[in-house]
Amino acid sequence: MKKVKYAIIGFGGIAENRIAKEGFACDRTRFAPLKNAELVSATDLNPARETAACALGLRWYGSAEEIFADRNIDAVFIASNNLSHAALATAAMNAGKHVILEKPIATTVADAESLVRLAAAKNLSITVDHMMVHNAWNVKAQELVAAGALGMVNDSCFHMEFAYGYDPAEAATWRCSSQSEMGGPIGDVGSHCFYMAEFILGKKITKISCVYLPKTMKINAEDGAYVKYSMEDGLSGSVKVAFSEFRGGLGGTLSNLGYEIYGAQAVLRGYGTLFQLSGHDGEPLKIRLELDRFSSQEQIKPSVIRNIYQELVEKHAESILSGSPLNAGDALHNIKLCLAAHESACSGGARIDVK
Repeated sequence: MKKVKYAIIGFGGIAENRIAKEGFACDRTRFAPLKNAELVSATDLNPARETAACALGLRWYGSAEEIFADRNIDAVFIASNNLSHAALATAAMNAGKHVILEKPIATTVADAESLVRLAAAKNLSITVDHMMVHNAWNVKAQELVAAGALGMVNDSCFHMEFAYGYDPAEAATWRCSSQSEMGGPIGDVGSHCFYMAEFILGKKITKISCVYLPKTMKINAEDGAYVKYSMEDGLSGSVKVAFSEFRGGLGGTLSNLGYEIYGAQAVLRGYGTLFQLSGHDGEPLKIRLELDRFSSQEQIKPSVIRNIYQELVEKHAESILSGSPLNAGDALHNIKLCLAAHESACSGGARIDVK
């Protein structure tokens, strides 16, 4: 059976360890080959990354342009710096390549809209790495909410808060220094909270109100933010993101990356559910999902655990093979939410409508 052949553009740490080794199953000691996809090559602006790529059996290209020119490559996974996403995705699609992008799809709404239009015009599949929707515990959370296990839901809180940027080297990175590059807690991790709220609750966010946290860090971006959102049916909830919170250390930090969904009959609490983990043995934290019925608590465990990056890749590859291209509409909506949060915070917490 034909497999979709992919190349990675941008081969940093996440691309090597999460996307290549896990997502494309290049770590053969842990994963079997994928059914529909095969990673065959890579490139990076830093030539020193060639050694790591070749160690995984990948062909190294000297530039993205060489990848675009190779007719044997069907699709690209773009994991370069955020500011380059739109230009690289545009060039890839103009060369007839299907596209997966690391979050965000682009750094402006105009660029994101342009990519969605181009993909549709060329009948190409484009998607963004919103990998947390494939976490087995998050899928169970969605199922429980949809089945009414919590009773009527009237509130929720999604949160990703940790310490990043106190070190001068961290403060100098785009994550702490450039909101225009989707740095800062809102662009970097608030984006995850927004699409996960929509995924678990099954509705779109249509209104955003936001305030920044008190400024205590020496970083150019916001230290953190508190966001109130309203969904299309009026259901409200909140998002809390920060680079300023120590949370005790690694264990406390990872377990705090999660959510609470509040219903009349029960509360659903996720611990470590908003992160890069899939639930495999050997990961630094055991993911937990707790259904609290107030008089008793039940630990919810999925029957099947799949790698979150592999699920993303296989879904994209299947869309290509079946002729049903993905359109990245969720990613376009996500960047609108992030930018609306900044607009609100800069306007004293004013409520912003998001279409």
